[in-house]
Amino acid sequence: MTTTPSAPGGPGASGGDFAGMAALVTGGASGIGAAVAALLRDRGARVAVLDLDPTGAPDGTLALKADVTDDAAVRAAVDRAADELGGLHTVVGNAGVGAIGTVEDNNDAEWQRLLDINVLGLVRTDRAALPHLRRAAVERPGHVSVTHTCSIAATAGLPQRAAYSASKGAVLSLTLAMAADHVREGIRVNCVNPGTVDTPWVGRLLDQADDPAAERAALEARQPAGRLVAAEEVAEAVAHLASPRSAAVTGTAFAVDGGMQGLRLRPTRT
Repeated sequence: MTTTPSAPGGPGASGGDFAGMAALVTGGASGIGAAVAALLRDRGARVAVLDLDPTGAPDGTLALKADVTDDAAVRAAVDRAADELGGLHTVVGNAGVGAIGTVEDNNDAEWQRLLDINVLGLVRTDRAALPHLRRAAVERPGHVSVTHTCSIAATAGLPQRAAYSASKGAVLSLTLAMAADHVREGIRVNCVNPGTVDTPWVGRLLDQADDPAAERAALEARQPAGRLVAAEEVAEAVAHLASPRSAAVTGTAFAVDGGMQGLRLRPTRT
């Protein structure tokens, strides 16, 4: 399915900080990615969504079907997005999958699947987008960006998340290395580190628990704010990092985790 992206001067374009800019969001048809795509659209960007199943792409975006494990498909989708949107100014690498278990619980095939999607999926997307981003950076240095969806799992030890945490640790390191590689080209690279976000994936995880209500309460209690993070809150952080207003921000990991990374609260008295 393909919808028509908002044109410059169209709905949401006037006065937005992304006016005149083109954005690509992978995994943009659900959860965090859909929230990001909708917000960038509302703030003036022309937006393309790249997803394995793009039927849920927000209205007013260009919906493109591609599997991030397929390099040829990714290159074709990125080139089409740049062609139809009139270039690319910002890429949000959000497509990813989760896994449950200790280092013993997932076999080699599952580890390889996770790394292929969560890490190499970003590599393929960024690699295909860089020629377009370089061209845009000539005209708007510092206004061109890549933002990865990383995770609190990259910086905190979480139980039963060995393979997932390893993949997100690689995303964090990739972000920092790319920021160093491309800063002098006028391309900024950052990532967001969400805590547990109230997304369809977490909903499916809860459905598999013996006591879904108790499992949800445990996930909420793990974050000092006492609740799950909303996808829209992560989208706001992505938009902040990608915005031209953040032209001096690169090589940054932005935690959106209800205080999980940095706060150590004392237990409450009962």
